Amino acid sequence: MGQDGTVMSVTSDEKRVLEIDRYHVLLAPPRADLVALVEVAAQVAQVPLATINLITDTEQHQIATAGFDASICAREDSMCNLVLHEKEPVIVPDASQDPRFKDNPFVTGEIGDVRFYATHQLRTPGDIVIGTLCVFDTEPRDLGDDQEQALLTLADRVVDLLELELRTRELTSAVAELGAAHAELERSNQVLTAFAGQVAHDLRNPLSAVRMSLDLLQEQVESPDLDAETLAYVATRATSGAQRMQSLIDDLLSYARVGGQMGRGEVDLEAVVSDVRADLAVALEGAEVTVGPLPTVTGDEVQLRAVLQNLVANSAKFAAPGERARIEVRGTTTADGWRLEVVDHGLGVPEADRGRVFLPLARAHEAVEGHGIGLATVRRIVDAHHGRIGIDETPGGGATVWIELPR
Repeated sequence: MGQDGTVMSVTSDEKRVLEIDRYHVLLAPPRADLVALVEVAAQVAQVPLATINLITDTEQHQIATAGFDASICAREDSMCNLVLHEKEPVIVPDASQDPRFKDNPFVTGEIGDVRFYATHQLRTPGDIVIGTLCVFDTEPRDLGDDQEQALLTLADRVVDLLELELRTRELTSAVAELGAAHAELERSNQVLTAFAGQVAHDLRNPLSAVRMSLDLLQEQVESPDLDAETLAYVATRATSGAQRMQSLIDDLLSYARVGGQMGRGEVDLEAVVSDVRADLAVALEGAEVTVGPLPTVTGDEVQLRAVLQNLVANSAKFAAPGERARIEVRGTTTADGWRLEVVDHGLGVPEADRGRVFLPLARAHEAVEGHGIGLATVRRIVDAHHGRIGIDETPGGGATVWIELPR
């Protein structure tokens, strides 16, 4: 309950504090426009002292003053807090004679020697009272009707200035976000253009092989002397080229699909890796695979299986020539989530390429068969899980691909 007997709602205080926070004025230096308006209020009222008070749940903040230095006081000491509920200007010729204020520290001399006191609410467009515009003097006096009306008008202008700065700040932020979005769109378009060019390039070679094979096949069909062996060879070449094109298209479709619809649940990575090893039995033939303790994480089981399958398959594929693949899969629990590592001792990834290999169609070793889609797919899945991925060099040579997943 307030000192005037008015019940103060906790909800009302919370709303006021939130509204005041939006204006960003409590901790900032006094704004010149608000100081100028307070000086006008003092001149209109023909008094030496004026202030804009914002009242939180515990304090009164003088955010702009005329005739004295701004300060902060406890809310229970505030004169304006006692009449914060009043919708009309409160005008007190001599506060020392008013029962509401005569014992207030701003009147008794403990903090100040206020006699004349006039104040009016600062009410936001959301109908939240955040404080007051206050004019006062150490001598008793009164306000005329015109001065009272001017005080009311100036109080509205205080809120207008606070709102104007808020809207300007919001607009500036929106413009900055729009600029960032535009820059990201341009970057995305550049990546898309490069991606399309690389896809066209990678499809051109098998397409050329298919066309050449079909031309040869047509020549054979039109030839009076059909050569069955040549026909079989040409057909095999055409089929092989078509299969390479189909494989690339399938990889591209997989890349485009992942990271969209994603389930969330507990995923036992030890069970997932067991399935991956079974699926890659042919690719891992002759490889030495070591699996350390793996955690149960939160994520999409199907997509995380695709991550581990891609990484383990890559480790097997990029073994050093003449050596069998040695692969380690391990995981740890961190303070914020989990860290997974797939370690190999093969060709490794040059440091300059460790960021690039996560881009679609990027490859670090052209001599090794592949489309450069696998790591890009892995990156998309990790991003969809709000995680991080990177590549370090394995001590002694090779690549260590690490993934950090948040809880």
